[in-house]
Amino acid sequence: MMQKRISLSNWIDGIHKAGIVCCSNGIARQAAGEIQQLSEALVQADIQPVFSPCLYAVDGVRSGSAQQRADCLMRFYTDPEIDAVFDISGGDIANELLPYLDYAAIAQNPKPFWGYSDLTVLLNAIYAMTGNWGVLYQMRFFEQEKRADLFDFSYRLVQGTGMSGTVVGGNIRCFLKLAGTRYFPDLHGKVLLLEARSGLQPQIITYLSQLQQLGALEQVNGILLGTFTQLETAGQGDDVIRLVQQFTGTKIPIAKTDDIGHAVNARAIAIGSELQIGV
Repeated sequence: MMQKRISLSNWIDGIHKAGIVCCSNGIARQAAGEIQQLSEALVQADIQPVFSPCLYAVDGVRSGSAQQRADCLMRFYTDPEIDAVFDISGGDIANELLPYLDYAAIAQNPKPFWGYSDLTVLLNAIYAMTGNWGVLYQMRFFEQEKRADLFDFSYRLVQGTGMSGTVVGGNIRCFLKLAGTRYFPDLHGKVLLLEARSGLQPQIITYLSQLQQLGALEQVNGILLGTFTQLETAGQGDDVIRLVQQFTGTKIPIAKTDDIGHAVNARAIAIGSELQIGV
């Protein structure tokens, strides 16, 4: 089916001052040069970065205790001068923060949280608890020339004629950390985004099985598949679509995009915002 392009509002235009955090694994000190490059790219885009003290790993992979990292995040949410929060981490430990966040304060101070990979946890928890939207994107990949079309991505429908609904999901492994908790979003009528950095066929089958057993695949209006890096690098990219169809049958619309995921040229998508594909 012919590829089509959709465009979302370029919300980055309203950001003049951003808090920079690491809620998942802390940044290695050796990456300080990359962080400086990010700072310069943001300044070039007329965004003033304000860096959290919980940025670099000091305790194993942690850049601070769960409480300390949560406090750093909350200070940015409650600071009226901060327009958005950019999380530049990834890894495994973002869900450690969930009990320590003040969701009432986040709801009262709505500003977009940006992050990818393991930050799928916070993006969906914040949406589930407050209704606030956020952005699945790694700002360490940001360059000024990407700004105009950051939220544009191409897709192809592989099943059904279209889908619409609020986007939830993200990295499939990390999204499933929320299963069984109060932070898992209501999936009824949603567009479920699924992508992955790691995982070959056995892992993807495991994740899809868990989604099926949660009843998730019966609730959503459609599934948007991003990139599955390890599987596609192994030349097995078509397996993703085939496996999803095995679990969904033919009734649920499915679309595929190569523009959302872990690649350095990936585009952004808003979690907790309405999306229409093919309708």
